[in-house]
Amino acid sequence: MSYLVPSKPTDRAVVAAAMAAASLLWLQLPAVARGQLQVGFYNTSCPNAETLVQQAVANAFANDSSIAAGLIRLHFHDCFVRGCDASVLLTSPNSTAERDAAPNNPSLRGFQVIDAAKAAVEQSCARTVSCADIVAFAARDSINLTGNVSYQVPSGRRDGNVSIDTEALSNLPQPTFTAQQLVASFANKSLTAEEMVVLSGAHTVGRSFCTSFLSRIYNGSSPIVDTGLSAGYATLLRALCPSNANASTPATAATDPSTPAVLDNNYYKLLGLNLGLFFSDNQLRVNATLNASVNSFASNETDWKQKFAAAMVKMGNIGVLTGTQGEIRLNCSIVNNRSSAAVGIQTARYAGATASIDVIATS
Repeated sequence: MSYLVPSKPTDRAVVAAAMAAASLLWLQLPAVARGQLQVGFYNTSCPNAETLVQQAVANAFANDSSIAAGLIRLHFHDCFVRGCDASVLLTSPNSTAERDAAPNNPSLRGFQVIDAAKAAVEQSCARTVSCADIVAFAARDSINLTGNVSYQVPSGRRDGNVSIDTEALSNLPQPTFTAQQLVASFANKSLTAEEMVVLSGAHTVGRSFCTSFLSRIYNGSSPIVDTGLSAGYATLLRALCPSNANASTPATAATDPSTPAVLDNNYYKLLGLNLGLFFSDNQLRVNATLNASVNSFASNETDWKQKFAAAMVKMGNIGVLTGTQGEIRLNCSIVNNRSSAAVGIQTARYAGATASIDVIATS
């Protein structure tokens, strides 16, 4: 079962409601997921695993608070492609892994934090804790640091050995998606329309490169104001982003211009003011059913945080590998050394953090 942990006395109401919702959610999960992922999976084999991950995240956060948003997004981008199997962490010398795909490169962040956490965990409990679980723990810890709520993470995931850039392109929802496309994308991962709106609230923290919203403020080189975008906000964004911005343009904009470092319900309030950064953000308003959820969360932060924690737990169960499936990677960026002939994949010998692998399809 998953539930919110109070960070302060005022969070108790959140906890009580979340416990009931998360209990129901857990019962609705597939039997395999219920039976093989469990809270406290490492209690015996590596009892300090979650503490070590938490320390790595806290250290990174102390140096750069924006890393929290990156780690939340890293978990999302991992789970939506091949399930939550840490495939997003694999590297490729030919730039054909998930992390090389346009939705991830150069915007996806947090890899070094996961590596630091993995190194600490390996030193304490070798060959025990998966990279996939570390990603899930790190996202939870980031949510706690920015939003003052936490949830227990059912663990026991195993790491995959395939990472393909085109699968990121075909599975990750895009900032240009319509409401219908967003609902369909999340439904394909067994997430409801409301859970899509709930998880979209993660846009309350973090920043975006200009290319994700450029078409809302320019038509070629001519300034425009897209439907559902405040004219004043468009002017501000054009001051940040030139019309010829591309993937290598360093300029970024906060996805929540009001409280960009706090995980709160301000994202939903801003949508009603035409301050949603992406076209896909505004689509939550133009659909009546989705907009009802937007208005509800804008007026009730406690309800949104409760549902956000529950949705993160559910998302963390997408396509998980458990038991003897997959592996426990020694290095999160490469698959373990083994006989290529035996498993039908191309591998590289484990040689520390500098090694990499080009992927690859399993038999």
